[in-house]
Amino acid sequence: MRYFSIAGLAIVFCGMLLSEGFGGLSAILLVSLVSAAVIVVIRSKGQDVDPLTDIFLIALLLRLAFGLFIHVYELREFFGGDAFTYDAYGVQIADVLAGKALVTDSFSVRAMSTGTPGWGIHFLTGFIYYIFGPNLLAAQSFVGAIGAATAPLLYYCAKQIFNNSRVGTISAMLYAMFPAAVVWSSQLLKDGLMVFLLVLSMTMVLGIQKRFSWPTIVTLLSALAGIIALRFYIFYLVAISVVGALVIGRAKDSASLVRGFAVLFIIAVGLIGSGAIGTASDNLQKFGDLELLQRSRKDLSKSADSGFGGDVDISTTEGALSNLPTGFSYLMFAPFPWEATSLRQSVTIPETLIWWAMFPIMLMGLAFTLRSRLRPSIPVLTFTIMLTLAYSVMQGNVGTAYRQRIQIQVFLFMFVAAGAVLLLEKNENNRMRQVAAHRKSAERLKALSSLSREGGE
Repeated sequence: MRYFSIAGLAIVFCGMLLSEGFGGLSAILLVSLVSAAVIVVIRSKGQDVDPLTDIFLIALLLRLAFGLFIHVYELREFFGGDAFTYDAYGVQIADVLAGKALVTDSFSVRAMSTGTPGWGIHFLTGFIYYIFGPNLLAAQSFVGAIGAATAPLLYYCAKQIFNNSRVGTISAMLYAMFPAAVVWSSQLLKDGLMVFLLVLSMTMVLGIQKRFSWPTIVTLLSALAGIIALRFYIFYLVAISVVGALVIGRAKDSASLVRGFAVLFIIAVGLIGSGAIGTASDNLQKFGDLELLQRSRKDLSKSADSGFGGDVDISTTEGALSNLPTGFSYLMFAPFPWEATSLRQSVTIPETLIWWAMFPIMLMGLAFTLRSRLRPSIPVLTFTIMLTLAYSVMQGNVGTAYRQRIQIQVFLFMFVAAGAVLLLEKNENNRMRQVAAHRKSAERLKALSSLSREGGE
């Protein structure tokens, strides 16, 4: 499998060189740097090194191949038109950094502003362009490499919750190969970066629950700052999950409670010192009221081929709550095959059916988690529930719901993996009992046969 992945990556790299020349070489260099760092981390952990390396390489191949396909056939408008916006802002930021442009016109001001939602990907693209020159393929490939790195990271997250390598491996494989995960983390979009930062945050929180570590604290702070820079409203959901994990999940006694609050204080000071919390709070005041959410949702629902619930009013608490069941059903299960009205929705139907088939297994794994692994799973459960509720209220468009679902699915994959392992172990136990029963029956027949021969004599 590893040789297949390496051969596939070699073909993709050749495609990059043929399509972009020097720009393709820059993309290869960026991917190589990220990949080398990921493999070094995997080897340093010393846990399932070969399987995790293989999973990472498969994830990387799928994302780079799909990204190259989009690039060569100019399909960004179809799959993710936001990439053009980030590219334009990135070019402007690179020009400002290089002294080729001044922050005078309105476009430059918007590009350089850290007060607008999603500014982090503008600056990430700008820094890449500043170093390598304007190169959409390079920026896209960097995001693809980060998306691939999420797969082994999810293994470590699941392993800490379930203390089971099998659950971790299946979780990583699901994210590595699930179509939605590949689509949204292979382009110059926020989704792949967001999922990586979310899994990184949860992994660090789980690590702090077990043992205080300054490197872990710094990594968590960096991840939280990155989340604010990409989608500020998700920061608050992650922050609540961190509080729950460090105070509730860790508090076995008063000393643990004190340590939990101490860690929270350190994190808060770090975020306040960096100005991250202030930026997020300003953004929340601008964009977080129900009236604005209603306008945003109304705009999403106006799409003729993928909008839903256009008559719903979530500007009041009662309206928001009444929309929960419908919003939840679309968030978790759309696009529905019988409602597919466009090519975008039609191509997702096979994946949707697979997801539906996985859902009962996920519920089985979730039930096991609540019974047996509740304490370590508190941060993941808290965040997943809150984000699910938030998106169920906010969404009014099938395409947007499908796209943002991956931020929830990445953690649901762990429960799918837990349910799958329960089924596998149940089947293995049944086979072992059957083998033991057959062996016992064979021994009984052999004994009876021996007695018969002795009686005949």
